[in-house]
Amino acid sequence: MVTTGAKRIVVAINPNASFGKSRAVGPAVVHTLRAAGHEVISLTEPDYEQLRIVAEREVRRKPDALVVVGGDGMVNLGVNLVVNTKVPLGIVPSGTGNDMSRGLGIPVGNTELAIDALLEALEHKPRLIDAGRMRHAGGESWFACVFSAGFDAIVNERANLMRWPRGRSRYNLALLRELAALKPIRYRLELDGEPLETEAVLVAVANNVSLGGGMRITPDALLDDGLFDVLIVQPLSRTAFLRIFPRVFKGTHVSDARVDIRRARHVRVDADGVVAYADGERIAALPVEVDVVPDALRILAKAPSPASRD
Repeated sequence: MVTTGAKRIVVAINPNASFGKSRAVGPAVVHTLRAAGHEVISLTEPDYEQLRIVAEREVRRKPDALVVVGGDGMVNLGVNLVVNTKVPLGIVPSGTGNDMSRGLGIPVGNTELAIDALLEALEHKPRLIDAGRMRHAGGESWFACVFSAGFDAIVNERANLMRWPRGRSRYNLALLRELAALKPIRYRLELDGEPLETEAVLVAVANNVSLGGGMRITPDALLDDGLFDVLIVQPLSRTAFLRIFPRVFKGTHVSDARVDIRRARHVRVDADGVVAYADGERIAALPVEVDVVPDALRILAKAPSPASRD
């Protein structure tokens, strides 16, 4: 496929996506884009921070697009570079979770289809979606998928400290270990100015539908409605948790009376000893204030048809 208009595209590649199992994806993206007539600046650095620095430099030069190759962590890198700019973000998923790609309708698990979708999207106007702005002790940062501060964030924290096993099984093992110590957390929340103190095992502020590789925690969330879906899971016994947990992959857990979803534009989350995560990345210890910013991101993906939202 040769494009109707050549573009200057920065491609940022995570060489460690899926723990190195997807290293061929980045070169395939670069090769295909060049074959289509685009000018491509390919970025591959030995670590995430160096990649962020060189990608930030290239984005300041106002390319026609930034494409990230990897999982949700790479999406988070891209989001923080292009938010509130005119540079659109393209995604070729090759990570372990890929929840942002799922929410955007970008093919997951098929590199060829994902690249084809990217090429097609480059021929059309970008899709506008909302972004979440976080204010915390470390400053200000952004997310596009889900902000989490509860059991799932604690599991992420443990998984990131583990050296074995690799891949999805490491998260599952961390989940089982934390489940043994499951206990409610006392949260001090604020939703659009309304204070709420409650005990819960999980609080998540979602712009997207899923996290953790397809767990549909907020199945009715929309990326472009100017609202967060705020998930609050009331205290559960281990037995109750194990009964509800399998239902999260279909989104049917929301029918349980202990699962509460509210909508808000501004959320403040505070609890003692809890570290927040967003898009699978470690953010900061609570408290964190989160605001939805409508149309803050330009994304190279098709907008859903009106019928698909019904």
